[in-house]
Amino acid sequence: MTRIGHSDLDVFPLALGANTFGWTSDEAASHDIIDAFLGAGGSLIDTADSYSAFAPGNSGGESETVIGNWFARTGRRDDVVLATKVSRHPDFLGLSASNIAAAADASLARLQSDHIDLYYAHFDDENTPLEETVAAFDALVKAGKVRYVGISNYSPDRAQAWLDIADREGFDKPVALQPHYNLVHRQSYEPALQELATENHLGVFPYFALASGFLTGKYRTKDDLGDSMRGKMASGYLSDSGLAVVDALAEIADAHDTAIPTVALAWLLTRPGIVAPIASASRIGQLPSLTEAPGLSLTDDEVARLTKASDAVGE
Repeated sequence: MTRIGHSDLDVFPLALGANTFGWTSDEAASHDIIDAFLGAGGSLIDTADSYSAFAPGNSGGESETVIGNWFARTGRRDDVVLATKVSRHPDFLGLSASNIAAAADASLARLQSDHIDLYYAHFDDENTPLEETVAAFDALVKAGKVRYVGISNYSPDRAQAWLDIADREGFDKPVALQPHYNLVHRQSYEPALQELATENHLGVFPYFALASGFLTGKYRTKDDLGDSMRGKMASGYLSDSGLAVVDALAEIADAHDTAIPTVALAWLLTRPGIVAPIASASRIGQLPSLTEAPGLSLTDDEVARLTKASDAVGE
């Protein structure tokens, strides 16, 4: 287990992304995935109030509803460290104080819970004074509705400004940072956010840890992409340098008799500040390649090989 920043939350070093719940996995399948994830030692489930408004026929809140129904059915709320986010639900856009308060109450109702363990500002809202946003999150902590605060998709300057405001006003400080970060996309975290996270003892949870499936080895040619949303998202990585990363992952996976995504996630766990990569599954069969990553020890040479291959992406 790994501690999240300066909080008292200890979590398994692989987080389950719940963006698939109510989208590519229905409620029954999602509940089976949660059961299997916890059975494998998992603890943190990461969702957002906007999941999955992006899917046809959905309006947002579907993932939280699925999780809330699991809590109600099993009575196992205390077995989960629950992370959710605010700012992108179609009915609760932005980070004004009134919006944050209303969105948090809506999330709690869907989740059938009286608290959120880790509540993220999902995306920065430059139309709202940052002081107002920081104060609104602090109010939720003081009210007992939120245990800890996190920030996601903030620039280094804006993240530092949040921390400065919290220090100056005596507000509850963020304990977690959630950036886009993986072997074929490092620029959103390195170097500035990485330095900020290290200096301020923020626990880092990379999303798109498997690059929308590209780092599973599933997509090797344009024909592999198909018409799925994930295929379209992965298409940007389909280059000679991107495929060289996958080739290196495949060779290392073979050497350890493990799966390609397991190696990609294990590499992330060697990076400074990382508490737990976030990865999602649409079916139980995908889980072992995720939950086995914390137990995989890569050699220094293997880490260096992957990092070198990653350095070449985008050159």
